[in-house]
Amino acid sequence: MGAHYAPHMGIPKAISRHSVEDYYDLEEEEVFKSEYYDGEIFAMAGGSPEHSLIVANLLRELGIRLKGKTCTPYDGNLRIQIPATGLITYPDASVFCKKLEFDPKDKRRQTAVNPSVVFEVLSKTTESYDRGKKAENYRQLDSLKAYVLVSQSTPHIELYERHGDGFWFLTEAKGLDKEIAIKPLGLKLPLAEVYDRIKFPRK
Repeated sequence: MGAHYAPHMGIPKAISRHSVEDYYDLEEEEVFKSEYYDGEIFAMAGGSPEHSLIVANLLRELGIRLKGKTCTPYDGNLRIQIPATGLITYPDASVFCKKLEFDPKDKRRQTAVNPSVVFEVLSKTTESYDRGKKAENYRQLDSLKAYVLVSQSTPHIELYERHGDGFWFLTEAKGLDKEIAIKPLGLKLPLAEVYDRIKFPRK
């Protein structure tokens, strides 16, 4: 008997309790995406039109700038598992610079464990989760070189980059005339392209 899912706003809400194998089976059957953590399944909310457009712009720019390179961008349909904590989630975008490695418990091989960079587009309802618990989990990924938080309310990108000593350093870019360098990918992202066709509210 499957769990019932409902899209909602805010930090994901626990729906039921299952093994990770149960979760993978349920994900094949259900319409809505969900996260998995510590035996619980959390329904994920849908995004705004602005969120969707920013993600589309981001993926377009990553695709252009990574063409011919060894690193490959993926959209938010690729699941990521953090082996150290067990969290299974869907980043808005991710980039892999090595061959995909999969969670051995996912027999369908649809849950990767070795992203190089992950991207999250922030919203009012999930920002505290993306900045807090989710970011804390991402930092446990041995493969991760950087994670990127993209505001949807203002042209503002935050890059958290891992240095060799294990510390994470923040670089920010604010304004449509700025760009941000993602050194692990060897590219620069112009904010004007990431926010192409986004209309910001007047202050």
